[in-house]
Amino acid sequence: MRRQSSHAGFRFLCSAAVTAILAAGLGGCQTMSDITGSLTSSSSPKAQAAPEDPQRAVEVYGEQYRANPKDAQAALAYGQALRTTGQREQASAVLEQATIAHPGNKTLLAAYGRALADNGNSQAAFDVLSRAHSPANPDWRILSVQGTTLDKMGKHEEARRYYASALKIVPEEPSVLSNLGLSYMLTRELPQSEETLRRAYANPRADGRVRQNLALVVGLQGRFAEAETIAKGDLPAEEAAANVAYLREMLNRKDKDNSRPPGRKATVPVAALNRPD
Repeated sequence: MRRQSSHAGFRFLCSAAVTAILAAGLGGCQTMSDITGSLTSSSSPKAQAAPEDPQRAVEVYGEQYRANPKDAQAALAYGQALRTTGQREQASAVLEQATIAHPGNKTLLAAYGRALADNGNSQAAFDVLSRAHSPANPDWRILSVQGTTLDKMGKHEEARRYYASALKIVPEEPSVLSNLGLSYMLTRELPQSEETLRRAYANPRADGRVRQNLALVVGLQGRFAEAETIAKGDLPAEEAAANVAYLREMLNRKDKDNSRPPGRKATVPVAALNRPD
């Protein structure tokens, strides 16, 4: 039973990581906050009838999509269901076809851009997301995701301008602050990263993934006892133990990477905020 819990905790953290290489030679993993809120409407009949089981949702929405591939809502629901179950390439293909059929549909463009970002197609994702909103009517969620795509392309200063724009719309939004904190982590600005993540963590709407980001950046500064306390939080004992074990693994990997011969690239996984659809 303990093994299953540890495995679940490992999945919880690892599902939020994709590789990003730092100019300084330190690798990292980063994800982005999701933009679900800008993609679907809670008043939608299909949203209200959404199956709770992710695989069942794929089946239901897949049938609706195949019955009418040009139905924008069916394509959106199917694409989101595919993303939730990890079928990222198929989700991207479905949403790409939907945007071709509905080129002016900004909701579909936002979903397609997010799917491209899932697949690591950062530049394409940024370009598509740029078409999903306008300067006159910006969407803070999309601005935040655009920031993460820029971070993954190594354009950190530009990324932070997008986070700043998002925070002007939703001050102290924890998901945006978390992404900003990770951006500072990627450039080794650890004190600034910690300060930003603490702001995110102090927000009542922050979830456990913000805590893991904060625990990591504290640990990267050598304060492991404090990092362990943060990682445990008020979690059940087994889940807390799994999170601490993974935190130890990440920090141990960082130490091993630091001992590599010059010229060898290092990679350090970074737990990050990513709310599944």
